[in-house]
Amino acid sequence: MRKWTIPSALLLLLLLSLLPDQGHKLQANAEDSELVDPPKVEEKIGAVPNGLSTDSDVAKREAESISKRSLRSNAEKFEFQAEVSRLMDILVNSLYSNKDIFLRELISNASDALDKIRFLALTDKEILGEGDTAKLEIQIKLDKEKKILSIRDRGIGMTKEDLIKNLGTIAKSGTSAFVEKVQTGGDLNLIGQFGVGFYSVYLVADYVEVISKHNDDKQYVWESKADGSFAISEDIWNEPLGRGTEIRLHLRDEAGEYLEESKLKELVKKYSEFINFPIYLWASKEVDVEVPADEDESNDEDETSESSSSEEEEEDAEKGEDDEAEKKPKTKTVKETTYEWELLNDMKAIWLRNPKEVTDEEYTKFYHSLAKDFGDEKPMAWSHFSAEGDVEFKAVLFVPAKAPHDLYESYYNTKKSNLKLYVRRVFISDEFDELLPKYLSFLLGLVDSDTLPLNVSREMLQQHSSLKTIKKKLIRKALDMIRKLAEEDPDESNDKDKKDEEKSDEDEKKGQYAKFWNEFGKSIKLGIIEDASNRNRLAKLLRFETSKSDGKLTSLDQYISRMKKGQKDIFYITGTSKEQLEKSPFLERLNKKNYEVIFFTDPVDEYLMQYLMDYEDKKFQNVSKEGLKLKDSKDKDLKESFKELTKWWKSALASDNVDDVKISNRLSDSPCVVVTSKYGWSANMERIMQSQTLSDASKQAYMRGKRVLEINPRHPIIKELRERVVKDPEDEAIKQTAQLMYQTALMESGFLNNDPKDFASRIYNSVKSSLNISPDAAVEEDDDSEEVEAEVAKEASSTPKAEDEAPINDDTETSDAKDEL
Repeated sequence: MRKWTIPSALLLLLLLSLLPDQGHKLQANAEDSELVDPPKVEEKIGAVPNGLSTDSDVAKREAESISKRSLRSNAEKFEFQAEVSRLMDILVNSLYSNKDIFLRELISNASDALDKIRFLALTDKEILGEGDTAKLEIQIKLDKEKKILSIRDRGIGMTKEDLIKNLGTIAKSGTSAFVEKVQTGGDLNLIGQFGVGFYSVYLVADYVEVISKHNDDKQYVWESKADGSFAISEDIWNEPLGRGTEIRLHLRDEAGEYLEESKLKELVKKYSEFINFPIYLWASKEVDVEVPADEDESNDEDETSESSSSEEEEEDAEKGEDDEAEKKPKTKTVKETTYEWELLNDMKAIWLRNPKEVTDEEYTKFYHSLAKDFGDEKPMAWSHFSAEGDVEFKAVLFVPAKAPHDLYESYYNTKKSNLKLYVRRVFISDEFDELLPKYLSFLLGLVDSDTLPLNVSREMLQQHSSLKTIKKKLIRKALDMIRKLAEEDPDESNDKDKKDEEKSDEDEKKGQYAKFWNEFGKSIKLGIIEDASNRNRLAKLLRFETSKSDGKLTSLDQYISRMKKGQKDIFYITGTSKEQLEKSPFLERLNKKNYEVIFFTDPVDEYLMQYLMDYEDKKFQNVSKEGLKLKDSKDKDLKESFKELTKWWKSALASDNVDDVKISNRLSDSPCVVVTSKYGWSANMERIMQSQTLSDASKQAYMRGKRVLEINPRHPIIKELRERVVKDPEDEAIKQTAQLMYQTALMESGFLNNDPKDFASRIYNSVKSSLNISPDAAVEEDDDSEEVEAEVAKEASSTPKAEDEAPINDDTETSDAKDEL
């Protein structure tokens, strides 16, 4: 023991003698360091890109700007456009609880900017630049002390003009639409669908800086405090970005939660998992680091080791280990906080995976990222498939939960598509309306092709022959997906023998197709009009109410299965509402004979039935037009017995352009009805065309069908008319009655009366006759004599004053004349 402790004491004395010299050296080094600039941040952390590194001068300038939170004095000031100001007022004063959407929108915008530069780089590789500038990624960094959250991308960047146009003065079409939507109770969560997602930053920030560098312009700073104005200046404060955009949010006090790394990781995981570019967070991390041990700690360790060691170990230490202890300094392991870029989204592209390996939850998340709608609703249906052969591609299609707000606005005048096109995992465009026809533009999805060329312009790609093949397959898959949605809906099935277990599994799918039809039914009808090659497939997807459906939707297949024996035609009628059609005189005989009639109440149905002529070898028959055939053995006899009346009535209506008067086989309770020719406009179509803003009555005349008056030979009024006509065909009263009946039938059949005054006069004359009032009885005139007398008396009462004054004047004039003489 003594032999070991003596050398140890000597070693300790030696170390103490050297310690003052070391202290002098450390002090000298510190003094020398004051003479030179401190190292750059990049040299300290190694992994920070050039765009986020800074030197002391830059840091000083940034600190001055940030501390003031005021617009730079030398900046050019602008006013926000009215719609943008309204939008920002809503956001700044919003009480909406879900402020998380701002990060989703900024990451989405950054992804779009990266997509654009990558697309341009296909034809010009030099546009990406070199080194860190060429890295296509999104970086998120936070500064807890200054309450700043930064989001950086190396996308296409914005010029000064772009900053003015996109972030302030020229409101995009979606701005006013979104403001109206929000003010009428819409969900703020939908902001991304209107293309104004950037302004969601004012949910959490009261001062925003947008630093941007485009290859064709200098680096600029856009800044605003959401006070109705913004400023733009050339950037001399910040480190050069190289290319791209950095958005700095100076967070409000109540938005401090967004300075927590865990919160940001959660939001990226929730909203941006399927962004196709890496998203990095400058995250802290605790690591174990070995550092020199303090003197006291080393002594404690020595004492501990001495007390716990055995006699044999001490002897070994005396022989050889003392020398090694002198050479190796004592160290300890401590926790140290370091920072590094942490990748937040490592999800493999969902369309490249096997559909069997993708869960429903993952499909729903992917749908939300495509739709930019992160509500609770799931897509109604989806289809994930790959095509092989001459053209190879993978695709995912979704039926949205709701129709877009502007789905049918300017339907034929806008080029709009919700389908993203990728070529070999490179995003090309979401404006290829050639991939899907307009009537399927409500579908969301993605197509990734390995066949299409990469290094060509978008215009050349649009003309590529492979697009036609892709389009054809996409349409088939889309229609199969919608058909499957109908087949899996229990309300659509007639199978009542299903087990309870199966029924419970289908509860979620119940009513789904009815929901789809209410949202997108018009698109299916437009498809029948536009797409002749798929007309029969689309016809199977049609749904409507009928005279026997009890308020439920029915398909054409279900209608045909319920047709009466011997029925060859599919009967339908068009009008403005189901309630109106149920009371129509055209259905009287059909209902009595138990025929089912389809109700078409949508204005587009009139156009639809001009293209859908037949289905499954069954012809369509409008029951308000000529051609309705119902078997009746007495028809020939009735025609002969009423021949004289029909001939007389036709001549009586010659001035009304009535083509013919016939015996009707469709009436039961009404005396008469007006029908149109088979290929002319129906009454409903005529009304629709006349209501058009730019309609031309002269040009529409030739499309109006010839009108035919059909009479009910079983009705007592018609029978009485026949008797009166036989007795005296020249009786004016009978002619007036026949004319009135035609005008009444015209209105009941849905036509507009061209001469309502004449119709009203005939009604009043008929009322006079029923009350036994003479047709020549005149309307009693008002007696105005009392009023006239009162007015005369009033004038007379005021006249004497004038007369009293007149003599005085006359006398004065006479005396003046005498004086002159």
